[in-house]
Amino acid sequence: MNRWKEKGFKRFLDLGCGRGRHSVQFAKNGFDVSSIDLSDVAVDGLKEWAVKENLKLDAVTGNMMHLPFEDRTFDCLLAYHVISHTDSKGIIQVISEIRRVLKGGGEFYITFCSKNAWSFKDAGYPKLDESTVVKIEDGPENNIPHFYVDETVLKELLADFALITVRHVQDVAIEGHDYVSWHYFVLGRK
Repeated sequence: MNRWKEKGFKRFLDLGCGRGRHSVQFAKNGFDVSSIDLSDVAVDGLKEWAVKENLKLDAVTGNMMHLPFEDRTFDCLLAYHVISHTDSKGIIQVISEIRRVLKGGGEFYITFCSKNAWSFKDAGYPKLDESTVVKIEDGPENNIPHFYVDETVLKELLADFALITVRHVQDVAIEGHDYVSWHYFVLGRK
């Protein structure tokens, strides 16, 4: 957020906003915030929170595959642990939508699931394609596809963007258990 403030960016899209913690933070810091999520419950909760905080933001229910925004609308975009909830064909569409709604010189901060993760390599989940598994376990991600990248796939997907930073992070490790989660955190520019 501070980077984008210093650059004078104003129009911010919280893609996959959930309950809106990032939307609220950016709105409190002077950004013109638009938020989108697939969940009506999440979007309604964010709207209520914004009213309580006396914040102006635009929150809508929608699909990341078909963003309901004009071309070249946003200076900056955040998609935190969101866009991986698709398959290989879907991720191409999502990246295309990100490209479409960002202004020239606009920046994004997005995360991808890494093929180093236990859930891709070792969990035995059914594969939809060479980069996508469907989690089959009790909980909110049951039957949800998850797209995974390695460095090569990541660079291919984002070939039309300038990559500013790419961090590959093991972000969950539970002592005494084989489960480990890895993600790529990517700051890029159109």
